[in-house]
Amino acid sequence: MSKICSVCMATYNGQDYIFEQTKSILDQLSDNDELIVSDDGSTDNTLNILNAFNDNRVKIFHNKRTKGPVGNFENALLHAKGDIIFLADQDDKWAPNKLRKHLELHENHDLVISDAVVINDEGEVLYPSFFSQRQSRAGLLKNLSRNSYIGCCMSVNRRILNLALPFPSYIHMHDWWIGLIAELKGKPVFCDDKLLYYLRHQNNASPTLGQSGYSSFKRMKNRAQLAFGLLSILFK
Repeated sequence: MSKICSVCMATYNGQDYIFEQTKSILDQLSDNDELIVSDDGSTDNTLNILNAFNDNRVKIFHNKRTKGPVGNFENALLHAKGDIIFLADQDDKWAPNKLRKHLELHENHDLVISDAVVINDEGEVLYPSFFSQRQSRAGLLKNLSRNSYIGCCMSVNRRILNLALPFPSYIHMHDWWIGLIAELKGKPVFCDDKLLYYLRHQNNASPTLGQSGYSSFKRMKNRAQLAFGLLSILFK
């Protein structure tokens, strides 16, 4: 029996990019799949653009949890019904074979993360490989030290997602938490195929590929909290 896919997208004032990203996703979904959108209180035309698709696979929920990317994605993930769950940002664009390739790899893996081409607003290539620029690779200790797990490139199966939810209050990156759980309790795979155009612009919600802005103490504290949290997952 084929797997049902949920694509979970967090939105906030994304009118400049949301149409192209949404279309690139819907073009790959079956009639039984769904695009779960959690909106964090957009005041622009984001929701009007989404509603204009008039597609019953698009399901919009308003975030009533903690404001910001972590709470907004958690809200989307809690509404997802699929067997395989993708994370998606509002301002990227999926390659046409992204969903198919991920599903193939999910036959033997719990988490799939694929490479991306990093572009700017003009469509110019900033980095031909996100993996190379980030030095992404598998490994629990490696990723506890420096995270490789970027949500917009990831998909997970239901078992891993159930272990990750609800998100602990101390995490500041939901995708990092999910990736570490897959390292601890599952079988992740890094796919070198570039299946996303990853857009970097001045309004990005996260500083990936840039400086985190956190002090050394706060970074150490966060890693200690993540390690402690993983111990609570270990025997589940």
